[in-house]
This record gives sequence, C-alpha cells and structure tokens, in this order.
Amino acid sequence: MNAEAAAPALGLTPASRRALGRSGLQVSPLCFGCNVFGWTVDEATSFSLLDAWLDAGFNFIDTADIYSTWVPGHVGGESETIIGKWLARSGRRQQVVLATKVGKPMGPGLQGLKPAYIRSAVEASLRRLQTDHIDLYQTHDDDAETPLADTLGAFDELIRAGKVRAIGASNYSAPRLAEALRTSAELQLPRFESLQPLFNLIDRAVFEDALQPLCVAEGVGVINYYGLAAGFLTGKYRSAEDAGKSARGPNVVKRYLNERGLRVLEALDVVAARHGATPGQVALAWQLQQPGIAAPIASATSLAQLAELAAATRLPLGADDLAALSSASASP
Repeated sequence: MNAEAAAPALGLTPASRRALGRSGLQVSPLCFGCNVFGWTVDEATSFSLLDAWLDAGFNFIDTADIYSTWVPGHVGGESETIIGKWLARSGRRQQVVLATKVGKPMGPGLQGLKPAYIRSAVEASLRRLQTDHIDLYQTHDDDAETPLADTLGAFDELIRAGKVRAIGASNYSAPRLAEALRTSAELQLPRFESLQPLFNLIDRAVFEDALQPLCVAEGVGVINYYGLAAGFLTGKYRSAEDAGKSARGPNVVKRYLNERGLRVLEALDVVAARHGATPGQVALAWQLQQPGIAAPIASATSLAQLAELAAATRLPLGADDLAALSSASASP
C-alpha cells in the first residue's frame, strides 16, 4: 500500500486547523510524533508516513534533537536527519508546521538552556532538518540553573534572525510556566506559545490540576505527548502476556495495566462499539474535546496506523461518551 492509496482514507480539510496559542501558527488537530523515525521506523517508511500525513491534510509534526539517543549506536539527531532528507526530497517545507526541541542531554556538556548552547543547538538542528527556520522551537525540559530571562532572550535573538517562528515549553510545572509567562511580559520577550505536557486518559492529574487552567487562561496551546499512553489506550495491552507485543510493551504493562487501566479500557471498548470506532480513536477524540488542547501528539509506524489516527479527528463524541470516559479514568 502506498501513500497515495492511503491518502483518501485519512481525509482532513484545511478548515480543521487550530490556532496554536497566540503564535499565528495554524496546526492540524493531531500532531505526528516523529520519535519513531530511525528507531522503530526506517527511513523509507518514514518518508511514506510523512507523505501520507500531508496528503491527508495534516500539517503538524514534532521531533527533538535527542531522538533517538536511547538506541544502541545512536548519538541523537536521527529523527531530524530523516525529516531533513524528506524535506529536501519532497519540496514540501511550506506545507509543514515543523516543531523540534532542545535541552535534553546530547553528550557531555551538551544540554540545558543557556544562551550559548541554544545558539549552537539550533544550528545543528537546522542543518539536520535541511531548513532555514523552525516553526516551533521548544525547551525539552526546564533548566532551573539558567535564568528564564537568559533563555527567553536567546530565543528572542533566534526569532529576530528568522531562524525560529515561535517558541514552546515541554515538561514545565505550572509555577515555572507562570513565571516564564510573567518574565516574557515584563521584559517584552517572546513567550511560550505552547506547552507539551504528559496528558491522556490515564495520565490526567498533573496536567488538569494546575497546568490546564493556566494554559486556558493565558491562551497557551497544549500539544500533549503520549496521547495514546505509549499504545496502552489502543487496547493492545490487556494482560501481562501482551508485554511482548512491542519493544516498549514491558514498560507499558508495568505502568498502566492495573485496576484503573482495565477500567479505562472497558469504557473505551463501550464507546468505541457505540461509534464503530477503535479504542485508540476514542481516546484521542476525548482529548480533542478537552479545554486548552490544540493537538495531541501520537505516533504511527505504518500507514494503517496513520489512517486510524486520522479518523479520530472525525469522531463526534457526545456528552454521555465524554462523561463515561472521564468517570472511568478519574483518579482514585
């Protein structure tokens, strides 16, 4: 099956775009997580997935310089390099809202958010991505040792130079994000227009407690990661024996396969059956209707999985569906 054959089944109209904070960026309601590129997806398949994603009307993709240092023999930049090769080959750079991240360890002394490191890291990412600008440049982690004014000042330089269009934060606490937003306002520096937190039907508490109200109040667009809880919310892992179904299976089973997790899967099954959908589609559709969420991030390793993700954007969940899912997944 090729990308062209898959495209009609994915279907998304440009009218489905959502504003990403106050950045001016208009993004599709799902973001493709490219952490799998060069890890569980080879270069040729990565190219096919990216072609199909754009052919279907989606435009948002997310990566990071650190992807995929956890793979034996990798040094980081593998995902960005594959995306860069695809951009050069396809000529579709203007159709993409390209997001990447900086800050996590890339080697001895190569981490954090000090201005000098940001300046060198962005040049490395631009080279790998084979582009002259990054649409959304995100801090992958907070750096408590570097003053926020210094980090934001470095981003301001990159925006003024045309190398970055907007900035975002990932893995920030609510107090730290609020402090960053205040710093931007007081010093007239660019502000974080997006937040990338952990959030899904299982992982709700940290985001919903303080981050979600803050993002809604401040107009910060949320592009949550682990939208499918590393595959758990697809229903793929329902017993300890299912841990062998993927490389990340053992960790998924250990983390999510418990009484609450099974309760969530049961609710997903009921709603999915009602709509002729899959549990994963329902899990993403629930997120798309939560306050503040701009575009959940999810990954796919095949065109069939990509088509399933895309269909979640066309799944209309009613009030009863949303209430049942929220109730089943409520923290004990």
